[in-house]
Amino acid sequence: MFRIRLATLSKVFARSYATSPSLHALVFLEHRDGELESASLSALTAASRLGGKVTGLIAGAPDQVPSVLDKAKKHVCPCQIKGLDTVLHSVSPQYSTPLPEIVAPLLEKVLSGGSSFTHVVSAHSSSAKSILPRVAAKLDVPAVSDITSVDHDTSSNSTTFSRPIYAGNAISTVRAPSSIPIKFFTVRSTAFPAAISGEAEAETVVLEPVEVSDPPSNHISTSLSKSDRPDLGVAARVVSGGRALKNAETFRATLYPLADALGAAVGASRAAVDAGYADNSLQVGQTGKVVAPELYMALGISGAIQHLAGMKDSKLIVAVNKDPDAPIFQVADVGLVADLFEAVPEMVKKLK
Repeated sequence: MFRIRLATLSKVFARSYATSPSLHALVFLEHRDGELESASLSALTAASRLGGKVTGLIAGAPDQVPSVLDKAKKHVCPCQIKGLDTVLHSVSPQYSTPLPEIVAPLLEKVLSGGSSFTHVVSAHSSSAKSILPRVAAKLDVPAVSDITSVDHDTSSNSTTFSRPIYAGNAISTVRAPSSIPIKFFTVRSTAFPAAISGEAEAETVVLEPVEVSDPPSNHISTSLSKSDRPDLGVAARVVSGGRALKNAETFRATLYPLADALGAAVGASRAAVDAGYADNSLQVGQTGKVVAPELYMALGISGAIQHLAGMKDSKLIVAVNKDPDAPIFQVADVGLVADLFEAVPEMVKKLK
């Protein structure tokens, strides 16, 4: 859409186009132990697909932020994370653990006062999906969660998202129109590849922290399950077990040797977790972690819809179950109807 206007001074026709605000996405970058979270790098990829400028925001304690900034610029190599133009960073002891009540005021400050940002993006993590909706509510705009695709139409200045609903059995298409000045969304990390390193150096800008006096919530402690195996959320190979493993000891004795032989992470169905076979951090499914590895092995898992929602995007699904009618075989690429207590030791023997 355009208008034609006569320039009387020079008697030259000048053409003026109706334009939408320049796209500028703010990505909330999460980190742990001096490393950027892989899920945040996937959110960065999603933000770059909007086609405009991308700015990252890192908040942390004084002993955290410098290391994270170095990682973002790839240490001695003057590289940036691909698609990242600027990195805002704010340092405060209050930001050592990103509580929503503490971090949200910082985001509000960045987005207020004639901000140039048109989109705010984060991974769909337990932390960010508490922070972003809080900020969106403060700014009186909606937020879209757990998106798997994003597309911006510059002609209408609207952004269209896809997101799974009903445990992944349907895909909802949501359009945020131009009347929404800042569009908030969280990203399903398995739907976007992690951003890679580039050759240019991102500009870094110091952001003064927003100190929150007498916060309503305080961080007491963090308890993390430690393992030498790959992290379940980002592992290329996953071996999962279900209720058929009988008990925790059998679960470990059967799955762990196979996982070690494959260099795989260990997962579990909700039934196995509820029965005490495995820690809650290993649960895969609608109420657990969503994974999409190159190889997913489902051992003794029937394939309830809640579990399928967390793993059906895996590149290669291998199922072992003695029930030929188990629903897991409907999504499996390779299926073996057998007793897992006989099949798994044989697999381990062959792999070794």
